[in-house]
This record gives sequence, structure tokens and C-alpha cells, in this order.
Amino acid sequence: MGGGGWWGAGAAVDDEEKLTAAEARRVMRRALRMLRPYRREVIVAGVVMVLSTLAILAGPALVRYGIDHGLDPKHPDGAALDRAAIAFLFVAVAALILSRIQILMVTRVGEKFLRDLRVRVFHHIQGQSMTFFDTEQTGKLVSRMTSDIDSLEEVVQQGLVMFINNGLLVVLSVVVLVSMSPLLSAACLVSLPIVIVASVWFQRSSNRAYLVVRDTIGQTLSTLQEGLSGVRIIQAFGREEIQQRRFDRHNRSQLDAYMHAIKISALYFPVIEVAGIATTAVVVGVGGVLVHQDSVSVGTVAAFVLYLANLFEPIQQLSQLFNLLQSAGAALAKLFGLLDTRSDLRERPGAVDMPRHGSLEARGVTFAYGSGPRVLEAVDLVVANGERLALVGPTGAGKSTLAKLLARLYDPTDGAIVYAGVDLRDATLGTLRQRITVVPQEGYLFHGSILDNVRIAKAGATDDEVRQALAKLGMEARFTALPEGLATEVRERGSRLSAGERQLVSLARAALADPDVLVLDEATSSLDPGTEADVEAAMVALMEGRTVIVIAHRLSTAERADRIAVVDAGGIAEIGTHDELLTRGGRYAALYASWAGGLAAAG
Repeated sequence: MGGGGWWGAGAAVDDEEKLTAAEARRVMRRALRMLRPYRREVIVAGVVMVLSTLAILAGPALVRYGIDHGLDPKHPDGAALDRAAIAFLFVAVAALILSRIQILMVTRVGEKFLRDLRVRVFHHIQGQSMTFFDTEQTGKLVSRMTSDIDSLEEVVQQGLVMFINNGLLVVLSVVVLVSMSPLLSAACLVSLPIVIVASVWFQRSSNRAYLVVRDTIGQTLSTLQEGLSGVRIIQAFGREEIQQRRFDRHNRSQLDAYMHAIKISALYFPVIEVAGIATTAVVVGVGGVLVHQDSVSVGTVAAFVLYLANLFEPIQQLSQLFNLLQSAGAALAKLFGLLDTRSDLRERPGAVDMPRHGSLEARGVTFAYGSGPRVLEAVDLVVANGERLALVGPTGAGKSTLAKLLARLYDPTDGAIVYAGVDLRDATLGTLRQRITVVPQEGYLFHGSILDNVRIAKAGATDDEVRQALAKLGMEARFTALPEGLATEVRERGSRLSAGERQLVSLARAALADPDVLVLDEATSSLDPGTEADVEAAMVALMEGRTVIVIAHRLSTAERADRIAVVDAGGIAEIGTHDELLTRGGRYAALYASWAGGLAAAG
């Protein structure tokens, strides 16, 4: 007996994360509902675990039988001793086999449960609105899918089997001991107060100690990450020694925290071992007296000694497992809480498919991010079918927000966005995304090939369809010229391609999706002149025959639009053609004059 245990550092749980009894029951009921598809496997695993425990408990009972019948001085029965020995060997092998089977079965069910949970959480997060991602930290969401799942993984792999087995061993061992000899069982109570006090102290002290360990690990990893991420700055200013001292300090704190946690274990485990030895000694002493009085048999005393090993070691392990289970329960509660977060952009019951063509209108649209100030106020705007509208205005005026509302990335606080007479909130999300496509300012690429990244826009699209989309924008030759052609791996975030090439892939996605309305965030300001010309040519080809709303960061783009809407102070300040707005001499004229003056100065 004794030892720290593999569950130590990961088992701590903050006071704020502890579940009340009612919360724990709710989490358990919900987890059991998720296990319904595997109820047959759960039942079989439960039966195997009970059989495994009974096989372990059968060993001391067989020893008792063998001693009392096979070694009785008055009536020795060699056959009884042989039967006991053979049966003991059988149950020992059975216990070994059953223990392996139960681990496989419980782990299989647990891993299936975690697989379903991961898929469900990821699918739920993917379906959330932009409002959700505005308020939730990405690191927190990643933590739900990593550290919280890891807490459950520890339970699934070994903790759950150990907890149930040890619980069964403790309960059934007590039942067997009381049934064999109430007097000897009463003698075992002598160490019970010591075991209870020591276990409660260990649970609380180890929990606090491993919280400190977890904090120091976080500090050490944070220092390591900063040192690696900022190595250029560190070397540029010769700060290596300072950074090294800082890392050494956190590393020393982590060591001290670990040593404190180990000291707690080193105090607790000997207490339990001494309690077990003391109880065994009491049982042997009292048992000897009772044997002389013919109140119990020698075999019963021997069985008691063996059963006590099945009693104290499980108590020791249950104390260690308590923090692990509490941490896993808190992690499961947080994951369920995330699953209960409802998206703001839900599809309404009875939603209708959006028409193929029509005008896009903002009717009295007001919008605020969460509880913040209003970004847009009573905006009215009509974009005719096939029209190209440019949104211009100073930074923070609300033009990007208006574009997002027109694509239903957000829902307006008041008012409505209507396409071909259908409120976007009444449209099916599937047809909404088919009709209206957004091309963001930065072309984000996923790990995979160019073909894979373009194909994201249309599930099941063939290679030929992807090539046609690229050819339509005049960029197929550019990508097929790469050493691996369209099968070129773009690597993480498209790091293998230039910024312009990433944007071209993003435009190709929109061409493959073939929407009726294109919401385009102009993204040529950071490109080199050669690539900028390619991107602009692709944009022109992409806009052909569609309704286009472009957020124009440069007024040369706005100049080519059918109409220009100047967004300022949360509303439409001006709207008209390029020439009309210049003639009016208003805000657009001032913006254009400032922009043209900047170009002249740069030239």
C-alpha cells in the first residue's frame, strides 16, 4: 500500500468548480441519458465488475474453508484442502481475467461517450452566432475541448473502474466481515475514527496542494511560451539571462509545490498503513481469544486478516480518487453548460427557402453589440437585384457591421433585413448561406490542399468543379504552376501561400458557392502591386452577374460601384453614384479629396 498515484496533479479542483449535491445529481442524470445508446454494454460491464469483485472476495472465504475443514486437528479432511486450493486457483485466474475484461469494456464505453461528447460540443460551437464568439474567449472554448475532456479521460481510462471496484470491495467486505463474526467486526472499529479523520484531512489538504501545483505549472508554461514566442526580441536586447532567471524562479516554485503535495501523501499513506496493521493486530489478538473460547474458528481469523487488506487499500485509493471524480464532474458540468448555450441565429420553426433573386433591404435597422452602445440607428437601405453597392466611411462608422447584418451574421436589435420579401430570420439557414456569401478581408485557409480549401464552399464538389471555379476567376494557371499543382498543401493558416494567394483561394470559394448576393470586404490594401492586380481582376470576374455589397477601404473601388453609401455615426449619411456625391460636395466628396490628395503626395 501507499504511493502518490497517477491521478495526483490532475485531480485538483477549485472551490468555484465544486458541484453541490443537487448539481452532481443533475450532471449524473444527464450523463446517464447520453449513455442510453450503450446501455446494453453498460449493463454487461456492470455485471462483469460485480463478478470480478465477488471473485476477489471469494479468495479469503476459500482460505477459511480450507483451514477449518482441511486442517482441523480433530477431523482433518485432505480432500477439503485440495478442493479449497483448486477453487482458490480458479477464482484467482477468474478475477484476473474479469479485471482485464472490465477495464476493456468500461474504457470502450467511456471512450465512445467522450467521442460523442466531443462531436456534440464541436458541432454546437460551430453552430453558434458571431455574438457568441464576441463574448466567449477562444482560449476558454479550447479549454473545454482539451483540459475538461482530459479530466474525463482520466476517469474513463482507470479512475472509474478503480472507484467502482474499490467501492464494491469496501461495501461487500464489510458485509462479509459482519456476517462471519460480529464480534471480530466490532474489533475492527478501533481504527475507524483514525481512518476517517486522516482521509478527510488528506482529501482537503491534497486538493489545496494540487491547486497550487496546477497554478505553478501554468506559470512555468506561460513563461516558456513567452520565451519561445518572443525569442527574437529577447536576443535582440540581450535579455536571455533575465528570462532564464524568471524561468528558474517559476520552475523552483513548481518543484516546491510538488514537494509539498508529496509530503502530504507521505504523511497520509503511512497513517492508513499503520491503521491497517493495528487493526490486523487487534483482530489477531481478539481472534485468538475467541478461538480459545470456541466463539470463532482459526479459518475465520485468517479470513478476517485477508479481508482487511481488501478494506484498507480501497479506502486509501478512494481518498485519492475523490478529487479526480470531483474535477471530472465539474468538467462535465461546464461542457453541459456550453451545450445549453443557445445560438442567437436559430432557424425558426416553419422557416422558408429563400427566393433565387430579389432586392436586399434594411428596414429601420438598429444594432448594438450585446449591452454596448448602438452601432447602427434606424438604417434604411435598398440594394437592387444585380446592383453593386460600395459602403464607405471612417473607421468605426458601422459599415462592416451593416454588411454583417445584411448577410445575417448577426440579427438586428430592431428592424429587419429582407431579401426578396423574406425576412432573413424567417429563412432556412441552408438556403440563406447559398444565396448570400461573405468573403472576409483576410483569406483564412485550413490545413490541407488548395483543392480542399476551395471545396469548403460546397460540400461534395468535384475536382473539376473546383477547377472551373478557379478558371472562372482566371487563376487556375497560377495554382497549377505550383510544383504540386492544386494538391499543394497550404499548411497551417495557409502559411505556404502568400497573402494574395490566400485571398485568391478565398475568392475561388465564393465562385464555387455561386451565390446571388456577394458581401465582399475589400482586401487589397496590404498586397504587393502584382498580386493586387490579380486579386482585383478576380474580384471583377466574381462580381459579374451578382448583387454585390463591397466594404470599400479605397475609394478607387467605390468609384467603380453603381452606387455608394457613406456610413457615418451609425447611419447612412449619403447615398448615390460617384459623380452625384462629388457634385453634392458632402462627406464623400471630402473623403475622396483627402484620398486623392494622399495619392498625389505619395506619388
